[in-house]
Amino acid sequence: MTVPLLKIGAVLSTMAMVTNWMSQTLPSLVGLNGTAVSRAGTSEKISPDEGWQVFTSAQAPDGKCLCTAVIPVQGSCSRDLRSLQLRQLLEKVQNISQSMEVLDLRTFRDLQYVRNTEALMKGLDSRLRVASEGHKALNARSFQDLKEKMRELLPLLPVLEQYKADSRLIVHLKDEVRNLSGILLAIQEEMGAYDYEELQQRVLLLEARLHACLQKLGCGKLTGVSNPITIRASGSRFGSWMTDTMTPSTDSRVWYMDGYYKGRRVLEFRSLTDFVSGQNFVQHLLPHPWAGTGHVVFNGSLYYNKFQSNVAVRYHFRSRSVLVQRSLSGAGYNNTFPYSWGGFSDIDFMVDENGLWAVYTTNQNAGNIVVSRVDPHTLEVLRSWDTGYPKRSAGESFMICGILYVTNSHLAGAKIYFAYHTNTSSYEYTDIPFHNQYSHISMLDYNPRERVLYTWNNGHQVIYNVTLFHVINT
Repeated sequence: MTVPLLKIGAVLSTMAMVTNWMSQTLPSLVGLNGTAVSRAGTSEKISPDEGWQVFTSAQAPDGKCLCTAVIPVQGSCSRDLRSLQLRQLLEKVQNISQSMEVLDLRTFRDLQYVRNTEALMKGLDSRLRVASEGHKALNARSFQDLKEKMRELLPLLPVLEQYKADSRLIVHLKDEVRNLSGILLAIQEEMGAYDYEELQQRVLLLEARLHACLQKLGCGKLTGVSNPITIRASGSRFGSWMTDTMTPSTDSRVWYMDGYYKGRRVLEFRSLTDFVSGQNFVQHLLPHPWAGTGHVVFNGSLYYNKFQSNVAVRYHFRSRSVLVQRSLSGAGYNNTFPYSWGGFSDIDFMVDENGLWAVYTTNQNAGNIVVSRVDPHTLEVLRSWDTGYPKRSAGESFMICGILYVTNSHLAGAKIYFAYHTNTSSYEYTDIPFHNQYSHISMLDYNPRERVLYTWNNGHQVIYNVTLFHVINT
């Protein structure tokens, strides 16, 4: 008699979870009519995490066109997850509905037996009363046996009453599940009315056009950094993660390097989705251990600083071999000139729209940051600039459009404080807010292909959108 009660408890628990999900998700699903497909050039109310570009323009008195571009996260439509959740939820409710049908059928069958048993018990009780009144006609022993059997059956009466109540509850739950299933089907039909596959293709087309537009805009000056977007929490306090800065957008592999010294293991994930889930990866074992976290992937190769040396190494992923290694003349290493957080971060490789760079320091320039353009094939230094900014006072740095941007701390309260322009060999002090959510940044790099900042922040893998200011001569 207790099995149906256990099943009812499981169903109630599942329905509670379903109801909770609906209370959180339905408000975001119901307002689908308020989101348009084409968002470029509009002022719609869109979540910042959706990462759509917003363009504004104005004409200056001298005839120049001033354009601002807010660069997005390399996109995915937020409805992907909602649609998946809705499908999974609908399947769960349908499974519940099927289980309820089976339970209802079984309970109905048992209820018929219970009702028959109840009638027999009542009849037996009636006969016992009659026999009790005329007990002289009965054998004393037979009468006593009948009375004992009746006494044994009497406790079943309240159990049977409870069973009938449980049966009514099952019927009620069956109706609830039917109603919930109908609501979910209606939501699915509403979402399906938008022809989601076609909508997704239009989104991808828009993103491609916007990226092409950004390429035409060319380089710009950094004027803002978005709030952080946490992709995953994994690994130790220090590390680095990245995507290729040059390959086509169809290549969405992610590389992951946990730790800041003596490491040799590089994990290559097939996509960002796989990286988030921690699945579908291959392992590369580097022939030489790395130092720091200033690694970068550029056109299929990993560039990193060889541990306990000022040697730059180019490791090719496809051939799983070192193609070239070269010493950066005079560059400090082994915590001689690290960033403020230490961690053997003496040499920092980075890539921007102009190519491969190395940021480091030498004894000759008294510990100030040196920026060098590096040939990606030979690792030969093409040209160097002395920025005059002490590297030990810098939290981290990154290159955008030939400009080195430096944060004043790796801890909470950091901001982008200094910018060095390699095209004019000049510098300026800046005051760009930079939200350090997890209070300890050990890696910060710009990806020119996606135009976002990649960060390792106290065991969290985080990205930031950037705002670039463009001046276009008409």
